[in-house]
Amino acid sequence: MTVRLTRLPEAVETLLIGFESTDAAGEAVSDIISAGIMPAAIEMMDALAIEAAEKAVACNYPEGAGAVLVVELDGPAIDVDLERETVIARAKDHGAGEIRVAVDNVERGLIWKGRKSAFAAVGRISPDYIVQDGVIPRSRLGPVLASISTIAEECGVRVANVFHAGDGNLHPLVLFDGSVEGQTELAETASGRILDLCLSEGGSITGEHGVGSDKAKFMPRMFTNDDLDTMQILRCAFDPNHLSNPGKVFPTPRLCGEPPRRTSGEHPLQAAGKAELF
Repeated sequence: MTVRLTRLPEAVETLLIGFESTDAAGEAVSDIISAGIMPAAIEMMDALAIEAAEKAVACNYPEGAGAVLVVELDGPAIDVDLERETVIARAKDHGAGEIRVAVDNVERGLIWKGRKSAFAAVGRISPDYIVQDGVIPRSRLGPVLASISTIAEECGVRVANVFHAGDGNLHPLVLFDGSVEGQTELAETASGRILDLCLSEGGSITGEHGVGSDKAKFMPRMFTNDDLDTMQILRCAFDPNHLSNPGKVFPTPRLCGEPPRRTSGEHPLQAAGKAELF
């Protein structure tokens, strides 16, 4: 094992910034990144996620905020000082309301407490929810969040947004009550439309949690049949007995002991004798 030891940053600062809306917060994120600042973290929560976190851990986020950003900066002290002022200025350009800068580790922990509790806290305001994981370009945060709101309204569900805004990795939480007839299907429809939205904006159906049984059906929307066959041939080379996560990642039927779904004859690698159907 080879490891690399790195020094702890000389300075760490955590900011909590309130905005009237997710649109404003999203535009602020894009502006901060475009200024050349790459914070250690930029996390966003919308009003519904804030409501859940307040009920769970009483995090005392800005009252009435439509969205908050948790921004953490680290590095040499002089750089952190300059970045903090730039972040505050860019946030104010987009209508930021209350801005808090943690003065010590205790305050830093309190700011992060609400964000870290957000997923579980949603259970305080909804009996069931679907957690999604899509990615979009950071420059499209504002419009995409507005579109998610429209999708929620059209599907008749609520969506709480909690995500890693700094890298465009969205985690919309689609809230529903599985005991009410039809709500599960509405939530699944909204969830799927959000993934389609990510793709239409030049993003991906997953940012950090991978593709499993739920997202397998979305793979053909992102890749061609030839793409999927090539990826599955590679997988078969390493897992010919299909022991690793069987039935996950790829839509079926494909290869690895299943009749392949092909519409254009043999895969080029098979025709060239470089791969075979297991």
